[in-house]
Amino acid sequence: MNAFQNLHQPTKRILTIEEKDYLFFGGTAYLGLLDNPQYIALFKKGIDKYGLNNGTSRSNNVQLGIYNDAEEKLALRFGFEASALFSSGYLAAQATVRALTDGSEVIYAPASHPALWMDGNPQVEESFEQWALRTINYINDAKRQKFVIVSNCIDNLRPENYDFSVFDAVSSEREVLFILDDSHGLAVVNKNDVSSNIGALKARPNFEIVIISSLAKGLGTDAGLVLGDLNNLMKIKQHPIFMGASPASPAAIYALVNSEAIYDAAFERMHANIDYFSSHLPADSGLSHIPNFPVFSSNNPDLYSHLVNNNILISSFPYPLASSPLLNRIVISALHSKGDLDCLLDIYGFKCK
Repeated sequence: MNAFQNLHQPTKRILTIEEKDYLFFGGTAYLGLLDNPQYIALFKKGIDKYGLNNGTSRSNNVQLGIYNDAEEKLALRFGFEASALFSSGYLAAQATVRALTDGSEVIYAPASHPALWMDGNPQVEESFEQWALRTINYINDAKRQKFVIVSNCIDNLRPENYDFSVFDAVSSEREVLFILDDSHGLAVVNKNDVSSNIGALKARPNFEIVIISSLAKGLGTDAGLVLGDLNNLMKIKQHPIFMGASPASPAAIYALVNSEAIYDAAFERMHANIDYFSSHLPADSGLSHIPNFPVFSSNNPDLYSHLVNNNILISSFPYPLASSPLLNRIVISALHSKGDLDCLLDIYGFKCK
C-alpha cells in the first residue's frame, strides 16, 4: 500500500504507479471536478481575476467582494437565509459549535465527525434510531428548555442517510437547534440540496437548522460552508475563528459560484453511473449502499487486495481515527465510464447483464 502514499498526480480516474495503470474508485471527489477541464479553466480565470490567495482575514478593512457575493448565492442555491464561507469544513464546524452552543445543553449523535467535537469524543455508541428515540424522550422530560443536537446528515461509512423526521415528536415547548454536518451529501445526493429530508424540521417554529459542509467532497472546492438563518449566521461571523482565519482561495470560490452548468452535467453523469453500477449488483453482493449516494462499502478484509491485484484501487483505511476499524469504500464518480464500471463488476465477480 505504501506505493500509493507518495503520489505526484491528481487522484483522478486513472492513477499511474510504477509504470502500471490503476482504475481509481476511491476518494471523495464525487462529482469529479478535480479533473474537469471546464472547471479547471474557471479556476484559472478566478486566479487571473483575484490572484492565488487572499492575504487578508474577513475582519480586515480591505475586503474582496467575491466572498459576500458567494455567500448570498450559496444561501439562495441551497434554500437558506444566509451562509458563511471558511477555508475548510473543519473550521466551519468548530466555529459553528462554539458560537451557537452557549446556554444550551449539547447532545451529540452517534458517529458525529471529529470536526464537530468540542471536548473530545462524545462516546455515543448506540444506533442512530435508538439514540434518536432516547434523545426525544430526554428532551421532552427535561426541565431545561434549550437544546443543541449535533449530528452528521449522512453516515458515509456504512452508508446510511439519517431520518430526522422522528424529531417531530419533540414537544413544542422545547427549543432545539440542529447543527448537521452534510459534508458528504450536500449537492451530491440531491441536486443543489442537502442530503437529508429536513423540511419538517424547518417548518417547526421551535426548531432551528444549521448545515455545515466541507465543499472539498462533492463540489471540488477547498472551503467550508455554513447555512442557516440570519441570526445564527451573524453569531458565527462574529466568532474569532471566522474573524481571524484566512478565507478560502478567492479563485476557488469564483469557480464554485460560476459553475452551475458544469455542476449540473457532472451531477447527472455521477447519478447515471450510480444507477448503472447498483442495478448490476445482486442482493447478496456484500456491498452496503443507499440510493443516490456514490459510496459502496464492504467489511470484507480481502476486497482491497483482490481488486488491487487486478489493477483497481479503492479507498481502504481506518476512519475516522487511526484506531478505527478498516474501511473499504468503492466510490463511483462522475469521471468513470461505463467501461470502467463493467471492468469493476467483472473483477468483483458480477457479470454484466
